[in-house]
Amino acid sequence: MSMTIAEKILADKSKKKKVEPGELIIADVDMVLANDITAPLAIKEFKSTGAKKVFDRKKIALIPDHFTPNKDIKSAEQAKILRDFAREQNILHYYDQGEVGIEHVLLPEKGIVIPGDLVIGADSHTCTYGALGAFATGVGSTDVAFAMLTGKVWFKVPSTIKFIYRGKLNRWVYSKDLILWTIGDIGVDGALYKVMEFTGPVIEKLSMDARMTMSNMAIEAGGKAGIIEADETTIKYVKPRALKKWKIYKSDKDAKYERIIEYDCSKIEPVVAAPHLPENIKPVSQLSKINIDQSVIGSCTNGRMEDMYIAAKILKGKKINSRVRCLIFPGSREIYLNCVREGLVEIFVKAGAVFSPPTCGPCLGGHMGILAKGEVAISTTNRNFVGRMGSPESFVYLASPAVAAASAILGRIGSPEEI
Repeated sequence: MSMTIAEKILADKSKKKKVEPGELIIADVDMVLANDITAPLAIKEFKSTGAKKVFDRKKIALIPDHFTPNKDIKSAEQAKILRDFAREQNILHYYDQGEVGIEHVLLPEKGIVIPGDLVIGADSHTCTYGALGAFATGVGSTDVAFAMLTGKVWFKVPSTIKFIYRGKLNRWVYSKDLILWTIGDIGVDGALYKVMEFTGPVIEKLSMDARMTMSNMAIEAGGKAGIIEADETTIKYVKPRALKKWKIYKSDKDAKYERIIEYDCSKIEPVVAAPHLPENIKPVSQLSKINIDQSVIGSCTNGRMEDMYIAAKILKGKKINSRVRCLIFPGSREIYLNCVREGLVEIFVKAGAVFSPPTCGPCLGGHMGILAKGEVAISTTNRNFVGRMGSPESFVYLASPAVAAASAILGRIGSPEEI
């Protein structure tokens, strides 16, 4: 009867005593998520069934974060579809302008997702919530429509790969470096439809902000989910926020894993993923001749308060290179306000950065930071595919907030050690 965290959650949600990898199940969902890109199609499919009401207005979250504030007429119409549906259905977790945040930052912050939940979202980075000890994964808009109607979703139970991180983190090495290192090691399809279970002494010492960065990028290795066992750090984060009772699942000691991979983190230095894949990692020291036009700090990967502190520490009292546009995107209204209260906004603006309201912005080539032909960006976002941030002839390098901030000052890719 031994099972992993993921298998235990899926077994409970499908009302089974045990599930095994490869098994097909129908499970009850705790939260269904969609945004201003993916929700309109889900809403259209939902209405095509003739349904009048969602299964549970408290278990659906609609977050217009990708093209907001609306950049054009089409994006305004997309957002309006969400707004109208949310009002019609009296959706509890709908957040409009003024209180909106980047979905994968906002939901944990508001206690909407908690340990033990089964969460599906029409956004691939829904796997972020695995950092709370939940099973969270991205699905298509039609799956979201079905879940909004029935409260259920089907799965093929994935197998689990266990990652153990040992040793001590070197200076200027953060969770972004750990996950990029991991993706560089196993490749962008190294965990295809697998659960990535992150464990070990290094993970246990990470903050919740840092853990969410790890889980967020599980999908960049093809992962179905990226899970971290809930512990005291998790409970300290969840307790003042949770809107309901949580349940902690732990993998059995004799649970079966597809593979177990171990890393000595003392051998990891700050790394950067070069174009055009997150697996194309290189030590930052090998990229010092790459000049940049733009530095982006934020997104659902690195737009949390800890990331803001890291960037501010490096930018304080410095000037961003005159050739570089530096854009900073806090992940939520609360993070935005904290940056104002604690003087971080003044640090950023005096350094020459643009500080934005919460939005996905340039991460997906949306707006507020699109790259022109031939331009180069370093970014704390999660993907650097061809054309991801604008022109198909632009180039995106992925890095931690520390490297992105240092590079903005240097005008080229560089390490905080150089500042």
